[in-house]
Formats: sequence, structure tokens, C-alpha cells
Amino acid sequence: MASLRLFASAREAAGIGRDTIPGSTVDEVLSEAVRRYGPAFADVVANSRVWCNGEPVSGETSVGDGDEVAVLPPVSGGFR
Repeated sequence: MASLRLFASAREAAGIGRDTIPGSTVDEVLSEAVRRYGPAFADVVANSRVWCNGEPVSGETSVGDGDEVAVLPPVSGGFR
């Protein structure tokens, strides 16, 4: 099982910052997370970047025990 890390609005939508999710690909992990956390979380994921072990990945990327899938929503703001 992969470790799922959620940041910013993804964490808020899920109500949790970290979980362990079954799946053999990034898409399978995210599908299970959407099933667990619902439509608000699905909306955030649709606009987020997904990384695995610190690298940007596609949904077809294989994952296994010890892999970390991170959902990084877009952020706004900045310096003035």
C-alpha cells in the first residue's frame, strides 16, 4: 500500500493529511481516496499536481509499499 500525503485544500477536503491507501498505480490510489473522501476531494484532485516519491508522475505510474503519493493543489497568493 502507498502512503498518501495531502496538502492545503486537499487536506481540508479530506479532513486528514496522511493515509495509507491500496492500489498498484497512482490512479488506483487516487480513485480509492476519492471514494473515501468524497466529491469535494475529487474536485481538488482534478486540479492538483500529483507526485510520487518527490517526482511528478502520471496516473499510470506503478506504486507499491513504501511509495509516497502526494497531492499538491494549486496555491494562490504570493509576495507583494
